[in-house]
Amino acid sequence: MRYLLLAFSALLLAGCAGKGGLQIDREHPSRNQDSRVQYVIIHYTSADLDRSLQLLTRGEVSAHYLIGANPPTIYQLVDENRRAWHAGQSEWQGRTWLNATSIGIELVNPGYQDTPSGRVWGAYPQAQIDALILLLKDIVKRQGITPEHILGHSDIAPQRKVDPGPLFPWKRLADAGLIPWPQPAEVARHQAEFNGQLPPPAWFQQQLARHGYAVALDGQLDQSTRNVIAAFQMRYRPQRFDGEPDLETAALLLAVPTSLATSPAQSSSM
Repeated sequence: MRYLLLAFSALLLAGCAGKGGLQIDREHPSRNQDSRVQYVIIHYTSADLDRSLQLLTRGEVSAHYLIGANPPTIYQLVDENRRAWHAGQSEWQGRTWLNATSIGIELVNPGYQDTPSGRVWGAYPQAQIDALILLLKDIVKRQGITPEHILGHSDIAPQRKVDPGPLFPWKRLADAGLIPWPQPAEVARHQAEFNGQLPPPAWFQQQLARHGYAVALDGQLDQSTRNVIAAFQMRYRPQRFDGEPDLETAALLLAVPTSLATSPAQSSSM
């Protein structure tokens, strides 16, 4: 009897919804759509696992995923369809405040320590990077992320962030087919073409902007421009990322493949 009463109530509610409730026809989906997620941003936590989990679940920041170091457990902390607070003030290809359009991945890593003999950076265990690559491949397949949109925090916020740091193995991501990478022969060819003549600061700014970095196009080699150069060097020439323009950096800027397509922020709207 109770079952019959529940079933009758459900029918009454369905009838009410059909008469006066919200009705939506979803039989005509537009073909002009894609994922809201355009970027994946990689960070390090500067903390151990317990502290990282506490900060990312109870603090003022968050990320979609956290990957431990030993063992390399992948924790999902935020649903990909929801915004996490990991990017902060950021910009890439003219699009700003990337929290709304990105997936954030935090890697448990101590970051760096300043010692009397210099800055010491924390290394990434191979198994942790293996887990990251598996996760990235899954995200890229589902969300349609393009290779030039897998970035480090230092790429999108070079004036205030240095993670994931110079020991992060970007080349491993390139070898896995996830990001573009310069070919040594191309770097050597471009470097020879300069014939020992270093391009002016304005040239470096234009090339960095072409790749997607936020940089002033004023021709001034100031600290802000050096910070952007250092971010690029940290990614593609981590053995020396002093922020100084040089011929090898100039050659790398030309050799790194990049999409020349109009970015989402620059495309015209209806």
